[in-house]
Order: sequence, then structure tokens, then C-alpha cells
Amino acid sequence: MKKRALALISAAVTLITAFSGCNFEIITEETTLPDVITEGHLDNETTYYSLETEAREETTAAAETTSEEITTQDLNTEAEEETTEEQGEIIGYTEKGFVITKKDGITYVDGVLVANKTYSLPEDYNPGSLLPECEKAFFEMKSAAAKEGLNLWNASGFRSYELQSRLYKRYSERDGKEAADRYSARPGHSEHQTGLAIDLNTITSAFANTKEGKWVAENCHKYGFILRYPKEKEAQTGYMYEAWHIRYVGIETAGKIYNSGLCLEEYYGITSCYEDTAENEEPVASVTEAQQMTSAAADIPQEQPTETAAAVQVG
Repeated sequence: MKKRALALISAAVTLITAFSGCNFEIITEETTLPDVITEGHLDNETTYYSLETEAREETTAAAETTSEEITTQDLNTEAEEETTEEQGEIIGYTEKGFVITKKDGITYVDGVLVANKTYSLPEDYNPGSLLPECEKAFFEMKSAAAKEGLNLWNASGFRSYELQSRLYKRYSERDGKEAADRYSARPGHSEHQTGLAIDLNTITSAFANTKEGKWVAENCHKYGFILRYPKEKEAQTGYMYEAWHIRYVGIETAGKIYNSGLCLEEYYGITSCYEDTAENEEPVASVTEAQQMTSAAADIPQEQPTETAAAVQVG
């Protein structure tokens, strides 16, 4: 009995000791944990939080950059969609990256209506007269020139597809098609059909040396016009030099083209070549000024050129 009592007491002591040890371990962990975090792993913990913060900042910065890029892309997309809506379907880009659109058979490059040997107009495109913005700009330019004692007049403005067809037929029969192509546009390729082109004053090469001609060359861009067929640019424009032929493109665009020293085709990176003519073929037909100006008249009624009074009505 005594031995049994001693065994029970020994077992009880063992259990109490074990239980006390377990509590001690738990208490030790609870009391030392703050010391471990503060002393043993402070650097690692700080580094962890630092890296986490940096990662969060980088993610935020990347998100902001992406947001800005998306916003820019959205703006560009919206601009292209607006262009598409206003000037039709995007059909390509020029070699200089300008967008080319087409609507109702009319071609636009960077929003500017283009009519040359490469890009034609529909036969039924007929605004009937100069477009309002062109006419307004011309009268502003005419008024500015008048203040300097100069006289500008519209010798030939809008011209229909039908009239251009008759003019070109006459010139090609008289001088030959190859020669006529250097100074007269085929029907559907005339700038005059756009309602944005004007032939000034006498429509002769002599105009370039007049006070008016010199003033126009230096100042027409201020009113939104460009000299459409500059000197020594026949290979690019497809037409002989015409000091009297101006084309309305808007003040901003006209200024850019003027300051670039380029013709419209060079500026936009487009061609002006009929499909049945080799793009790099040099003109071989000789056209004298007498031939070119046989039908010229000093004062053609504005916007109503007659067949007998039509001169080198290019564009």
C-alpha cells in the first residue's frame, strides 16, 4: 500500500512537472517574440516592408504610365475616328506617315482634299462654285494686296468635270496628249473642280515678274493659299510652273508647306502620275508658251471661264 501511494505521488509530480514545463515554454514564446522581432529580425522585417513598399510604388507608377499611354492612344484613336467620320474610310498612309482617307470617291490626305494625276474626283462632284472658305480667303487676300496698291482678280475659279473634259480634249487635239498633260488636267483630275483653286490675273508666265505675282508668291500662304505648281517641281506635281495658280489648303497647312520649301506632293509624300504613265518617266514633249497661251484671255469672267477664253487651266 505504501509502495502504491509513493508511485501515485511520483506520477502526479511527473505530470505536474510536465504541465509546468509546457506552460513555461508557451510563456517563453509569448514573452520573447517581441524581442525576436525587435532585435533578431528587425532588418529583415524592415527590408521586407521596404521592398513591399517599393513594389507597390512601382506598380502604381507603371499603372499611371499605362493609363497615360492608354489615354494618348485613346485620343489618337478618337482623332482617327473623327477623321474617318468626316473624311471617310482610312485607305492607307503616305510615305511620310500622313493618313489617306476616302469618302464619296474623294481622297483626303491629312484632312486636305487632294486632286492630282494620282488621285481623281468623281464625275458628279460639283460644288458649282468656289467653296465659301476659299472665296472668303481670296477676298481677304485681294483686300490686303489692294492696300499696297496691287490688283488681284480671279481669272478662273471653279470648273466642272464637263468643262474640263472639253478643254482637255481641245488641248490634246491641238498639241498632242503628251504635251497637253504637262499643262492641262484630264477630266476628274483638275483642282478647279474642287472649288479650292484659282487662276489669277493674266494667266501667263509674265505674271511671275509682276508686282502682284511677287507679292502672291511671298504672301498667299498667310491667307491659306499655296502656289500649287512651283518652279522646278514638275517632276513632283506633274505640271509645268504656274505662278498664277493658287490652291486653298487653310492657313496652318499653307504656312507649313510654304516654310518647308516643298510642293504639296513632296510635303505629304504622295505621287502625281496617271496610271498609264510611268511614274519616273521624264516629260519629253515640248510646249512653247505660244501654244500654252493660245487661248489665254487677260480678263476671264470670274468663275465662268468660256471655252474660247480658257488658258492653261491646270489643276
